[in-house]
Formats: sequence, C-alpha cells, structure tokens
Amino acid sequence: MVQKILFSILLLTMMTTGMWGQKKELSQARTYIKSGKDYDKAEKLMKDLVKNPENRTNAKIYATWYDAVAGQYAQANEKLYLKQAYDTAAFFNITQRMYRVAETLDSLDMKPDEKGRVKLEYRKEHAEQLNLLRPNLYYGGTYQVRREDYRKAFDYFDLYIGAAHQPLFTGYNYLESDKQVSQAAYWATLCGFRLKDPKMTLKYSQLALTDYDKSKFVMHYMCEAYQQLKNKDEYLKTLNLGFKLFPTYPYFFPRLADHYNSVGHHEKVLQLAEQGLKRSPNNSLFLLAKSIALLNMNKHSECIDVSRQMIALNKEQPEPYYNIATCYLNEALSLEQLNDPRKYRAQLTKLYTDACPMMEKYRELMPDDIGRWGPALYRIYLNLNKGKQFDEIDRLMRGQK
Repeated sequence: MVQKILFSILLLTMMTTGMWGQKKELSQARTYIKSGKDYDKAEKLMKDLVKNPENRTNAKIYATWYDAVAGQYAQANEKLYLKQAYDTAAFFNITQRMYRVAETLDSLDMKPDEKGRVKLEYRKEHAEQLNLLRPNLYYGGTYQVRREDYRKAFDYFDLYIGAAHQPLFTGYNYLESDKQVSQAAYWATLCGFRLKDPKMTLKYSQLALTDYDKSKFVMHYMCEAYQQLKNKDEYLKTLNLGFKLFPTYPYFFPRLADHYNSVGHHEKVLQLAEQGLKRSPNNSLFLLAKSIALLNMNKHSECIDVSRQMIALNKEQPEPYYNIATCYLNEALSLEQLNDPRKYRAQLTKLYTDACPMMEKYRELMPDDIGRWGPALYRIYLNLNKGKQFDEIDRLMRGQK
C-alpha cells in the first residue's frame, strides 16, 4: 500500500513538473513573439515541446508555433518588399511550415469537447491567411524544379493540391476555382517521374490529365510508372489511349508496335500503323511499322511497295532496303522448297538479282550489322555465282578480314 502511494506521488510530481515546464516554454515563446523578434527561437521551443508525444495534442503549442512561423514570414516578406537580400528557398519554406502547423492545429481544433461540441477557434483566421499565401507553395515547387530538387518540389505541390482536401479550407473549392491545380498536378507527376518513384508519379496523374496541353507527357510518365509496378494491363491501356489521342507523339506507337510484334499480333501493328498514317501520311515511323508488319505477314508485294515509298521519301533509311531484299529472298526460298526447283531457275535468278542491290545498300548504310546482311549476301552471291564477292563474304563470315 505504501509503495502504491509513493508511486502515485512520484507520477503526480512528474506530471506537475512536465506541465510546469510546458507552461514555462509556452510563456517564453510568447515573450519572443510579442517582442517582434526571435521568432525562430520561439519556433524551436515549440518543436522541442512536441518531441514529447504527450504534448502533441495540445492546441496551444501549435497555435504558438504557428504565430512564431507567421512572424518569420512577415519579417521575410518585409525584406523582399524592401528589396533586401533574402534566401528565396527559405522564404518558400516558411510558407510550407505555416501550412503544416496550421493543418495539424486544425485537426486538434476539430476534436469535440466532453459534451460533443466542436468549437473551431483558429480555422477561419488561419484559412484566410494561408489562402493568400497559397501561391507561394506553387512557386516554391517550380523554384525547386528549376533547381532539379524534385523531392522538395513534390512536397510543395503535394501540399498545394492537398489543401483542396483539407477541412481547414472548407468552402474554398480549390479543385473548381483554382485553374493552377492541374498544372501543379502535372509538375508533381513530372517530379515523381524524374525520381523514378511510380507511386509519386501516379498520385496526381489523373488530375494532371485535365491539363490537355500536357496530357501526352503525363500519359508517358504514367506508362513508365506502370512498367515499374509491373502493371501490364494499365500500361497497355494507357499506351493505347495515348496513341489514340496523340498518334504522332513518339513515345506511344513504338512501344505498342513492339508489344504486339512480340506476341505475334502483326495484323494489330498493321492496323495501328494505318491509323497513324491517316493523320500523318508520310510519317517514316508508321511506314516502317507497316512495312515490317506486312513482311511478317508474308505480304511481300505490299511490303515492297511501302518500302519503296519510304526510299522515295528518304534514301538514307536502311530498313526499307533490308525489307525489300528479305521479301525477294523469302520468295526465292518458297520456290526452292518445291519438288523441282530447277523449273524455276529463271525466276530464282531474277529474285536474287533484285535482292542483291537492296541488301548491298543496307550493308553500305549499316556496315556493322553483319549479323543481318552477312548471311543474306552469302546466299545471294552463292546463287548468282559471284565468286569474288562470295569469297569476301565467306572470309567475313569465318571471322577473317
């Protein structure tokens, strides 16, 4: 019994000491604030107080903390107004701190009392003050983007957009009234992309899509995020949407074509290429995809026509030459596999003759790609009895110079 009494006395003493210390720190902080200086010291006192979990539900501490930071903002703003030197990053950071402290304070202010009543003591005043300062969050974010500090930049945009969902700003309707919200969402999405953080990238991506001018970039970043998350369905869904809306943007189509080629859906690649060509008839990327799709579907005559169209547009593209030569070689192989290929000797000679300059041109444009033109020219020279050329290719294929 004596031990219990002693323990109770000790506990009461500790609580009394803690409360006295708390009151002392609060009093000192208010003295600093009233003096119109040493606001940073007042803030430090409050930050030290909330290190103790028991103090984190004390609204007075956060109210004092807010006043301390607001005092620092007023000082910084005055220096800027007077065009005195001041750290730009520090100025934006003060606004960020005011928001975070005010949002925490508002969550405490919302708690009902013993009778279930909610008396909002701070919300109206703080919301009005912070609403005026809100642009600083946006410009703080763009400032950090220019410095390429994307994590700090994301924090600003996150706070800027997140205010729309904070009870503190009830009635401000930022999602409807603020035209910069979608732009902030774009910047936040970009920050996540640059940081290679898929969750950050996707957090505000849907909101960012409402900014049409930037939506193609947003979908690009979203695709990369879905790939990182191994979410194939959303990846393909976003690729298809991106291509539908922005067929000439260079990101979407090549990846769609690669995917469908990898699973043998060459007709789908052809369909997509045709869609793209309706918007951009001489687009080399769509023409090349169409050429490859036709080649894979063994539609050699059509492949040759498209490839010649590409050469007419640009004689320095290597792939159309390779595709034309391959079409001729495939046709020759089909004849050689018949029961009596000698009956088609003249046709075979013509096919190899037609393939020869095309594959030689491909070699000229892609000299290091011996793995593609080497076996093809070996076969061509062999069938056309071109001894000198055949010997050279034979040496190359054997690894000799």
